[in-house]
Amino acid sequence: MSSDTLTRNQALELASLLCSRLCHDMLSPVGALSNGLELLAEEKDPAMRERCFELLEQSARTSADKLKFFRLAFGAAGGFGERIPVAEPKALIEALLAGKDRIQLSWAIGGDALPKAAVKTLLNFALIAMEALVRGGTLDIAAEVRASDGVAEIVVRAAGPRIAFDPAVGQALEGAAGFGELTSKTAPAAMMAQMAAAQGGRLQYMLSDEALVLGAVLPGL
Repeated sequence: MSSDTLTRNQALELASLLCSRLCHDMLSPVGALSNGLELLAEEKDPAMRERCFELLEQSARTSADKLKFFRLAFGAAGGFGERIPVAEPKALIEALLAGKDRIQLSWAIGGDALPKAAVKTLLNFALIAMEALVRGGTLDIAAEVRASDGVAEIVVRAAGPRIAFDPAVGQALEGAAGFGELTSKTAPAAMMAQMAAAQGGRLQYMLSDEALVLGAVLPGL
């Protein structure tokens, strides 16, 4: 896909694909809520009803966590152009990792806040990295804004056995995928490529048998 400005139809298609991705990721927790409510309506045993309430609470929390994550990763949360406290994306990533004991998170961020584009890139990188760790491993997230020129540098590394990474996502990250080839899975990567190109920045990745490394350099606006 060219890094040039998207046409109106392409922009609409990209938005549609991002919505499809959101719906796909929300289907499981929302479906669990629906199933839990059906079970609760039929269950009479007090102990089982209590268990149903626990499952409903868990599904509701998972749904809320994912919506908050995607609102900032894909949407316009936080307004336009300002810096976002580092604590916000950190909390969102930790919430998605809750219950995933096989993934160990390491966090190294310079400063208390990052530009919005950097935060969106960091969140999307983290999502790609989490999905790559199908058998667990370590997730290292680092970012800083250089004091000399305001350039944001982001590195996310997923290391573990059997790294799962679709080369089509890598092509979309580097702007090499044709627009007609995009899917709901690769649309977030294409969105990041467009955002980076608009700032004069760049994205890249490296894949080995042991690790996936995602990097971004985003000039200050």
